[in-house]
Amino acid sequence: MPIPEYGRPAWESSAQRQASGAVLERPEPKAIEPGFRGKVAVVTGGATGLGRAIAMDFGRRGCHVAFCFVELPGRDVTEQALLTETSLRAMGVKVFAARCDVRDARAVDHFFHEAKGRLGGLHYLVNNAGIAQDGALWRMSDAAWRQVLETNVTGAFNCIRSVAPTFRHQQYGKVVSVSAHQADRPGFGVANYAASKAALLGLTKAAAVELGPSNVNVNAVAPGFIRTERMAMLPPDVIDRAQKHSVLGRVAEPEDVAKVISFLCSDDARHITGQVIVVDGGLSLE
Repeated sequence: MPIPEYGRPAWESSAQRQASGAVLERPEPKAIEPGFRGKVAVVTGGATGLGRAIAMDFGRRGCHVAFCFVELPGRDVTEQALLTETSLRAMGVKVFAARCDVRDARAVDHFFHEAKGRLGGLHYLVNNAGIAQDGALWRMSDAAWRQVLETNVTGAFNCIRSVAPTFRHQQYGKVVSVSAHQADRPGFGVANYAASKAALLGLTKAAAVELGPSNVNVNAVAPGFIRTERMAMLPPDVIDRAQKHSVLGRVAEPEDVAKVISFLCSDDARHITGQVIVVDGGLSLE
């Protein structure tokens, strides 16, 4: 019978113990260098709009970028994805772009596996992918309710779950999810969207609690109106009202939100987790 470890001298080194075959120690995770340069950021829904601005901001900071996208009715998202990819490569960073429906857990796992293999790691996750199908709740279809919740909440959950093992192993990671000011101040006809964005805040806080001991920060941003393709689909009076109700008298440019997300992923925000940063130009103050 093997002799138990009890009674071994305290000065005996771990190398000696491994050599004797008595103890097989788990290797320490590789130290993560400070700063953005050379790290890998994943942005869901990164081909257009706010997602594109987020991806480009990471690229300017020297991050390699992976982003996913899906086709949307009436929009050539694949062409936009190619333009985004080309712009990022011109910055001298590595890029991985692929179609991936965040509602599909298997597709999400495959996407993150490919991104990690091609770009050499995973460090930042931005849950930006989201959809809206507005309408009065008494006329809202089951499909409209389900698709918005599955994309905006379940999709974010699938992505966080997929990166969690890597982040926990390396004892480092940053997650930022894009909620919306409607989570707290919903207007008419956005029951599904408001519910999904409020649920995303709950997911953010829960994930912060569970991943915090692994040195992983999980936060969210809650933008107001942003000058993107989606805003262009809104009636002019809605946009005019949003500008008037903002204490700054304007709607956000995509870069206004992207830079806050980059801050939350920076070393300067190392002690911020489980929080929601409202980026609405003071709209919520009215």
